[in-house]
Amino acid sequence: MKILGIETSCDETAAAVVEDGRRLLSNVVASSVDLHAVYGGVVPEIAARSHIESILPVIDEALKTAFQGRALEMAEMWSNIDAIAVTRGPGLSGSLLIGVLTARTLAIAKNKPLYAVNHVEAHVYATFITEKAKSLKLKAISLNNKQPEFPILALIVSGGHSQLVLFKNHFDYKILGQTADDAVGEAFDKVAKILGLPYPGGPSVSQAAKEGNPNALLLPKARMQNGYDYSFSGLKTAVLRAAQQMVGKDFTFPSSALPAVLNASQKANLAASFQHTAIQTLVDGLKAASEEFEPKSIVIAGGVAANRELRTQADKLTPKPIYTDIKLCTDNAAMIAANAYYQASNKQPVADPYSLEIDPGLQM
Repeated sequence: MKILGIETSCDETAAAVVEDGRRLLSNVVASSVDLHAVYGGVVPEIAARSHIESILPVIDEALKTAFQGRALEMAEMWSNIDAIAVTRGPGLSGSLLIGVLTARTLAIAKNKPLYAVNHVEAHVYATFITEKAKSLKLKAISLNNKQPEFPILALIVSGGHSQLVLFKNHFDYKILGQTADDAVGEAFDKVAKILGLPYPGGPSVSQAAKEGNPNALLLPKARMQNGYDYSFSGLKTAVLRAAQQMVGKDFTFPSSALPAVLNASQKANLAASFQHTAIQTLVDGLKAASEEFEPKSIVIAGGVAANRELRTQADKLTPKPIYTDIKLCTDNAAMIAANAYYQASNKQPVADPYSLEIDPGLQM
């Protein structure tokens, strides 16, 4: 079963074709991150306009890549697609709308079943992709050779979400814990802004941390009533206060003025100490849940799963966590198509292409 996935929840316009939920035939992503960098974050209106410009060319490229080497016209390529999958939520309203309306239109025009996908849930399904087409464009993607086994303990971490979830089976899961305030990726972005590092914050903080001492500062880890919940707002504030103290200022000194007075060594130590503490917070919960529930597989998914410090700390766990290629950690459509295959296999209802609505606040 070949499924065309479409993902437009934030600032990436993505399309991919996945076969039987495990074989990657194409994966195309057009990012508008450079347009947002000057603003220090995603501007919804700019993201939506970028999706409008990119969505059809990205879909066409995904189809051509999936069936390259076969002399097929576009109509023949579509005849080889068995279903369409699209991110319904969560995400930015304008961005979601472009993807959903495009998928609805194509489902009607091409007479294909349509599957609506939860973006956060789909991050876990990126780890179910274990094969790839022998295509030049896909050689840079490395995949696991074995799918996760249930029960799965999944840590889903990104710019908007930090959740610890126990999957008993496909679409049968329980959320053990989640962030009470900032998601960990959001905390990385905010700390990057305090330090004057470029957006997106995850890669820039990690890069700065390479030159710093992770033990330079003793930063707090939040203690939540539910031991599996997270909180990163206090950690972010602790970094701000430490930075102000480093330059001899009190709490009234504006954060926007800090980048100009912090030196490179101070920025590196702040970045390294923050990253170490934030990642340790995540791994502590993951370790405790692994010991309590004894899953067959641990999965770490989402954009922050690309973080090397997270992988280094988590690799000490038993069982050893399963990740996917960094290109499939960040937002992509392959995970959307993979999720839809398991919806189809587990007799989940198809979406009505005439009435499917976006849900920006969609929960797992």
